[in-house]
Amino acid sequence: MPDSTLFIGLMSGTSIDAIDAVLVDFGTPTPRIRHHTELPIPDSVRSEILTLTQPGDDHIDRMGRCDQMLGELFTEAANQLLREAQVASMDIAAIGSHGQTIRHRPPQRGESKPFTLQIGDPNVIAAKTGITTVADFRRRDMALGGQGAPLVPAFHKAAFADQTIDRAILNLGGIANVTWLPANGNASGFDTGPANVLMDEWCQQNQGQPYDMNGEWAASGTVQLELLKRLLSHPFLSQSTPKSTGREDFNGKWLQRILEAMERRFEPQDIQATLLEFTARSAADAIRQCGSPTEVYLCGGGALNKQLAARLQALLSPAKVMSTAELGIDPKRVEGVAFAWLAKQTLTRLPGNMPAVTGASEEAILGGIYFA
Repeated sequence: MPDSTLFIGLMSGTSIDAIDAVLVDFGTPTPRIRHHTELPIPDSVRSEILTLTQPGDDHIDRMGRCDQMLGELFTEAANQLLREAQVASMDIAAIGSHGQTIRHRPPQRGESKPFTLQIGDPNVIAAKTGITTVADFRRRDMALGGQGAPLVPAFHKAAFADQTIDRAILNLGGIANVTWLPANGNASGFDTGPANVLMDEWCQQNQGQPYDMNGEWAASGTVQLELLKRLLSHPFLSQSTPKSTGREDFNGKWLQRILEAMERRFEPQDIQATLLEFTARSAADAIRQCGSPTEVYLCGGGALNKQLAARLQALLSPAKVMSTAELGIDPKRVEGVAFAWLAKQTLTRLPGNMPAVTGASEEAILGGIYFA
């Protein structure tokens, strides 16, 4: 492996719409993004993966196909990144690849054998990029009794903590997670519930758009309080920490069951407004459980949703709500940078999990190393 401070992070989240590839230089106190690119996931592959996330037949063959196809797509994203950045593969220390989650069954579900599964074959990535690849980050934490998630709080602590200010970092991907960074250093974090996953799915069904740009469609609707009350009654929200969640808990079928049980028709934009409020309320409630931050920084795709950011500001006042761009990292790239950082931790034999967040019995070096 080259003695380099350059790492690549590859991330595909709950929305399964694109692979985010980030070239990161860890040679400075604040990680510096040298370049980033996105590779759209073809609809045919996305459909296969979504099928995998639900119970069904023929899953072993489908999983094998998707594992291979995603490995090829992650490879393409990494090679595209290198071409655009005009950097040679020999100059990269390693790739950190999150993969695509198709199942997440953490301990709090009552699973006798909890497990988590991410696909996107790292053997393919290492072989076809010529770069050592670190992957499968979650299962070591789960082997130690942890949730296997969220993992990004360890990076949030390393990159964003301040010894004089109580901060919260709210990651708004498909699922939301909060990292509490008090000035005393006793960091914690957990998944708070849905961020974009329900809003995006409802928008796709009713608007034919992948997401609600700036929350404008939600802003045109009216929050339905009875529906909001039912959404907020989801048992995950009242579970004690550590806890993590995913599409298994929050998905379109769950929403549809609630709507059918209410036996009344809502306007689509009112449902979107209520889903946005659901995300804002569940996240704000979770942050308040942690403490009273002076600053709340948003990252993930949801950080660009102006309506959501405005609701969070209203709910969390007097805390100041802003983007991680204020701390030097583009909010849409934070997770990609985090998995590049996790690869660096693994190669230098340093832990990548936080037991206070995941519930693991101890810190651990995460992931498997697939040498070029």
